[in-house]
Amino acid sequence: MRVGIIALLQESNTFIKGATTFAHFEADLLLEGDAVRTRFEDAHHEVGGFFAGLAEERIDAMPIFAARALPYGIVAADAFDALLARMDLAIERAGSFDGLLVAPHGATVAANHADADGHWLTRLRNRFGKKMPIIGTLDLHANVSPKMVAACDALIGYRMNPHLDQRQRGIDAAKLMARTLRGEVKPTMAAAFPPLAVNIERQLTAEPPCKTLYDYANAMLGEAGVLSNSVILGFPYADVEEMGSSAIVVTDNDFARAAALVSEMEKFWWERREQFAGNMITIEQALAQASKLEGPITLLDMGDNVGGGSPGDGTELVHALAKHADLMPACVCLFDPEAVQKATAAGIGAKVHLKVGGKTDNQHGTSFEADLVVRGLFEGKFAETQPRHGGFLNFDQGSTAVVETIGGLTIVLTTKRMVPFSIKQLTSCALDPARFRILVAKGVHAPVAAYAPVSKHLIRVDTPGVTSADLTRLQYKHRRRPMFPFERDFPV
Repeated sequence: MRVGIIALLQESNTFIKGATTFAHFEADLLLEGDAVRTRFEDAHHEVGGFFAGLAEERIDAMPIFAARALPYGIVAADAFDALLARMDLAIERAGSFDGLLVAPHGATVAANHADADGHWLTRLRNRFGKKMPIIGTLDLHANVSPKMVAACDALIGYRMNPHLDQRQRGIDAAKLMARTLRGEVKPTMAAAFPPLAVNIERQLTAEPPCKTLYDYANAMLGEAGVLSNSVILGFPYADVEEMGSSAIVVTDNDFARAAALVSEMEKFWWERREQFAGNMITIEQALAQASKLEGPITLLDMGDNVGGGSPGDGTELVHALAKHADLMPACVCLFDPEAVQKATAAGIGAKVHLKVGGKTDNQHGTSFEADLVVRGLFEGKFAETQPRHGGFLNFDQGSTAVVETIGGLTIVLTTKRMVPFSIKQLTSCALDPARFRILVAKGVHAPVAAYAPVSKHLIRVDTPGVTSADLTRLQYKHRRRPMFPFERDFPV
């Protein structure tokens, strides 16, 4: 038996003015055929799990197409069309196969298809018909649509945030595919879509309230006939009708049971909805709290969450920290190609006057202006060996300059937006996290796997921006109404 593998992953933040172009995919990941195997076979990623699971089941894996771009704005129409054209050609070259393992992100929005994942999965279903088993994985930040569910036999969501279980979920999908092809089971899926937007601050799966929800889902897996279930927390930064939470249950050829069980999951969740509304800590409150704690302390910059598509040059915390000598030394990373160029021209050891950050838009703070000493210049490439959020192994933040204020604020300036998934972003630049009182990571939960081991405390800070944890700051036009917590009192 042969099983094809297709992946198309991008998390689209619709509140960003910029668009995700075809060049963004080319810069990150755009592969066909055996190049997919080479890149992913050993990765801590669901596609790596596809290969591992199929190998264990002695089924030939046939890599077809894989594309990924870092979270950013809506995918441009011409880029999305070009990706689908490339996918079609890759399928034609692949020859025949018996099933398809697919890896959509679940929160991709294209200018010409708001439900981009539902669109390309439906194209596959229409192309291969109902007899071809199509089984996929989903990021737990997916905004699941009925079209996605209708297009697949089963969808299996990540169960951890930070996403450290991606490879295992890929293995689960591959093993379910093997059982399906052997005729042992017939995956039958039902989904529920509670009108609930889970605040990003509440989406840490190792702690309540999410842990309570996943414990409930895990207990259900022990019931007879249940092949899989998923709790999907959703991505609140995509202003589309599908935005929000969802739940999925897959049974062995029993839709009525799947529907009943997913309804129970929805009820359990809805009864606890108030717990998912989020707790907000202002910058002032966070710094006051940090002043009483022993370092290193990581401040998680929720409004400039690069993993959610933000620009990575937010300065609100930079300005605040610069006024707190008691919290030095501190370290923050900022995306600023212009400042990198000027620091590089000045050279190591030179003092240079720079305006850093706050250049992408007016939503994340103004530029921080100061005399800075250039402490180091680096290539900006590093590799990760441990499972980390996103399954990434190799990173490239472009040419990097490390500069420092007289007061002890270290700023890592990069020429490419970089998600803080690996502490090697700092150590590769000769920075020891242990020597800082404060570390700033531009994320919410994704950086935890990397930063928790080097931090004594983590504080999530309600900063402004396109990934603001305070959802009332964002202007929604297309979301479902009513929806908790925007609307509070309504029947379900």
